[in-house]
Amino acid sequence: MSEHSFDVVILGGGSGGYAAALRAAELGASVAIVEKDRVGGTCLHRGCVPTKALLHVAEVADTVRSASQTGVTAHLEDIDAAVVRSFREGIVAKKYKGLQGLLSARGITTVAGEGFLESDRSVRVGDDVYRGRDVVLATGARSRTLPGIERGGRILASEDALELPEIPRSVIVLGGGVIGVEFASLWRSLGADVTIVEALPRLVAGEDEAMSKGLERAFRHRGIRMSVGSAVTECSASSDAVTVTLATGESLSADYLLVSVGRAPATDGLGFEQAGVELEDGFVRVDDTLRTSAPHVWAVGDIVRGLQLAHRGFAQGIAVAERIAGHHPPVVPDSTVPRITYSEPEIASVGLSAAQAAETYGADAVQTYDYNLAGNARSEILGTSGSVRVVRRVDGPVVGVHMIGSRAGELIAEAQLVVGWEAHPEDIAPFLHPHPTQSEALGEAFLALAGRPLHAL
Repeated sequence: MSEHSFDVVILGGGSGGYAAALRAAELGASVAIVEKDRVGGTCLHRGCVPTKALLHVAEVADTVRSASQTGVTAHLEDIDAAVVRSFREGIVAKKYKGLQGLLSARGITTVAGEGFLESDRSVRVGDDVYRGRDVVLATGARSRTLPGIERGGRILASEDALELPEIPRSVIVLGGGVIGVEFASLWRSLGADVTIVEALPRLVAGEDEAMSKGLERAFRHRGIRMSVGSAVTECSASSDAVTVTLATGESLSADYLLVSVGRAPATDGLGFEQAGVELEDGFVRVDDTLRTSAPHVWAVGDIVRGLQLAHRGFAQGIAVAERIAGHHPPVVPDSTVPRITYSEPEIASVGLSAAQAAETYGADAVQTYDYNLAGNARSEILGTSGSVRVVRRVDGPVVGVHMIGSRAGELIAEAQLVVGWEAHPEDIAPFLHPHPTQSEALGEAFLALAGRPLHAL
């Protein structure tokens, strides 16, 4: 057995882990990352990046279908699954190579292998021990399933769906959260017959209700079937089909079943509790600064209860590296973390929904304004519908911004600043939004809440 000493040892090389490594090295620390798969983690290899590559393919297919409406003669002849796969893999490979080069250039040691946390601020990998003055846990999450539904064959998790060698003819998507609606959207654009089954009363139930209802209307218009408020009681698979039975007695069949019912923290069997790290429902318990119950052991990303988003883990990794170095970065609450669902149409949001704001401050203390994208010239040119909803405290700051429409995600950065800085609509109203852009929709909503509506009655 050989021992290796570093200032910081990081268990997990996903978004939170590699961000912590890069920032720690930048601040002068010696750093080792232990990763059993490939640095970049789920987001780069099996999540954010490859799914968004497929969603871009879906957007191209939809654009070709509607090209004649703009005077461009085009016909969608076929979708070549092999070329689509090559496109996706090429994007991931390029980003992976870039990340490897960046880690190497910063002098970060990357250790390939499965790591286990020891009680003395060290990580064991096989017969080797990597000891740090501080250890950062960043082991990410894995796909959940439901009792009685075993992954395999025609029953897919999102990772399996990415590797399909074909475009499915028909799919049942079990779960109407972010992952489920994104796959439902892209598969429909690629020609599949899609049905979403969601046990909760609406799709993307974590979003403002107006956004959920808008997405459901858009999906119905696109021919995506939905069964909300429906629990699955039975599931069976054969060599060529999958059948699910709902609590209502209805039976659905398709070529594949995608199980997208959330992600569980990957903390089992890694020695966390034995090393003094407390867990709660599988999540690592941390304080506001992301310290665990074990001295000099920190946790970031999807193993910390809250929003399971790559950019949240990334920001947490940076903050922990700075705290280890003696800096005091501010705590970023989940309420100011932007959220995007990359379906067609997209949903983008930050802060409290109208219902959450009313519950927090009282219904009479909250004011909401909705601006329909039908009044936005750029949205009309792009052929998208949707809306912007801004939620403020009466005579107070903006506490939530919610948007639905094509490319809505590109607008969320401004909204994050507004909510994070607790800006009042009156503060924002004097600032210009260039014309014609979709960002004008945000400007119009802020103007209306400031008592100065321009294009709205």
